Amino acid sequence: MALFADLHRHLGGAVVPRILWRFLQRSQSEIIDRFAHYGDFEQFYTAPKASLAEYLEIHKLVESTQTTGTLPYFIQRLVRGAYTFENLAYLELRYTPYLRTPATLSQTERLDLMPAVVQCVAAASQVPGYPLLMPQILCLHTHLPYEVNRAMVQLAADCVPTVCAIDVAGGDRAYAERLPEFIELFNWARELGLKTTGHLFETRDGCYPDLLPYLMRIGHGIQIPLHYPELLPELAARGQCLEVCPTTYIQTGTLTEIAALRTVFDRCFEAGVDIVICTDNAGLHNVRLPAEYEALLTADVIDFQQLQACQTASFRHAFAWPHAQPPSQVLQDWLRQPSAPAIA
Repeated sequence: MALFADLHRHLGGAVVPRILWRFLQRSQSEIIDRFAHYGDFEQFYTAPKASLAEYLEIHKLVESTQTTGTLPYFIQRLVRGAYTFENLAYLELRYTPYLRTPATLSQTERLDLMPAVVQCVAAASQVPGYPLLMPQILCLHTHLPYEVNRAMVQLAADCVPTVCAIDVAGGDRAYAERLPEFIELFNWARELGLKTTGHLFETRDGCYPDLLPYLMRIGHGIQIPLHYPELLPELAARGQCLEVCPTTYIQTGTLTEIAALRTVFDRCFEAGVDIVICTDNAGLHNVRLPAEYEALLTADVIDFQQLQACQTASFRHAFAWPHAQPPSQVLQDWLRQPSAPAIA
């Protein structure tokens, strides 16, 4: 029985390297000509990067392969792997639908195609034999025009409950000059009844407290307990949680070792701020959710009791989990029931 939830995973980074390599082979992509062997490709795809900006460039490679024609290939394999190898019952998948439309078309034509992308992802996620609940989060983007981002907010509202929330992604340095714009869009989203999360306080370049009141969850947010712990009481009062993705901070050069997260967890637990442990880009890291748990335990960042608290919090903060309890509690309650009478 699947037991866990991942609240922060990008479609662009969800494809494991072997599956992407096979797709590139079958589609006879020119990308594959850059690598003599699969091992060279895997090294390129999963190697740590010098910065978040360099790390985000890999997303562009994957996004260029994901269209309404190819998305079922990627989504179906994602669902099977998440259910079978990660024990996931619930996965919130986030992406920017505009970036899954042909770049050769006009902006208006691409906007018109976005609903089809959302429908394609939803249909492909229904894989027989793999009962994984996978609502979508639509990502506004720092490198897209205001009109496109506004259209994605409206699309998210039109596609509830298939879409459960909006996010803002892209390089966090670009937030500064457009902060009023994103505050307006997130405020409007809340007025439309949408749930909200956003990439914020991931790096020292992404610290914008003015956007915090408009978010229900905070994508990453590790710089708050590390460098702005005075904000933690506000987070606790709002019931916000941090979506912490341990491997990401090593891959982007934000942290040099997982053990540095000990301060993040300690200060959040002390302040009453929940943390949910996520993968962010499981394929790009070639690391699945159970490995994220193990890395934190091995580095003595958290103990098993704290790990269970984080796992329980992931269902409590899930935007579209339909039950009052996580599946582990449902299973425990069922096992405690008296056995049904045997049939003669």
